[in-house]
Amino acid sequence: MDAIDVLVLLEVEGLQDVEGFEKLVKRKSFKAVEGEKHVYTSTSTTTLITTKTFILQIFKEALEKAGFESAKLVFLLNETPYTPYIYDKTTKDFELSEDK
Repeated sequence: MDAIDVLVLLEVEGLQDVEGFEKLVKRKSFKAVEGEKHVYTSTSTTTLITTKTFILQIFKEALEKAGFESAKLVFLLNETPYTPYIYDKTTKDFELSEDK
């Protein structure tokens, strides 16, 4: 199976522990894109579904540990953009965004 190129763009408001957030995503193999705020790259050798699930789980965990007001996440897998996700504080999870 070929590796999947991953690019994650995170819009986050009120991130409290930026350093802690960055450390956690880095430990989970996401590298910050130099010169960009909250943009990360990685590669995956699993399926698209597994990769998508992994991204959502890691960023959810990192945001919850760091503390934040609101977050929206968009990612590209092999340059294919996926529907944006918005973190819903009532469900404590990322939900598909209504606006594309």
